[in-house]
Amino acid sequence: MAQMINYWDVLARLLTALLFGGIIGLDRNLHGKQTGMKTLGLVALGAALVTMASMAFVTAPGSYSAEALSRVMQGVITGIGFLGAGVIVLDRNSAKVHGLTTAASIWVTACIGIVCGMGDWRVAAMALALVLLLFVLGHPLERHLHNRWMRKSDKERDELTRHED
Repeated sequence: MAQMINYWDVLARLLTALLFGGIIGLDRNLHGKQTGMKTLGLVALGAALVTMASMAFVTAPGSYSAEALSRVMQGVITGIGFLGAGVIVLDRNSAKVHGLTTAASIWVTACIGIVCGMGDWRVAAMALALVLLLFVLGHPLERHLHNRWMRKSDKERDELTRHED
């Protein structure tokens, strides 16, 4: 007997993916990055949609093929890499790479979309919280550790210079 599609559940999963992707995109946009709410909202929505399509839009646990779901996940993760690669840029003047965090945020947003498509709200919410926590704390922590490391390196250089004299 064929399973009935619960369209309200499908809609809830799609809306959650769109919302979570939009939240990540909002952070990126507020920090002047290339992606924003629309882009990352679409990434999460598309990942959720293709995940549910592999489940034939039947949301009851155990009523879909885990093998098909696995193949779709692999395809989404591989495919999203091309989108992420499009935002990575090498500045030849400074030899610095820009866009890596944006590319990674595109990738993790797709992953969150997959989890939303699977209907695992708690895991999706935990992942979203961790992404936002990293966005808030990551830069200040990196700056603090970099400054601390640089001070240590400066002190070591000063000591070497004194010993040479």
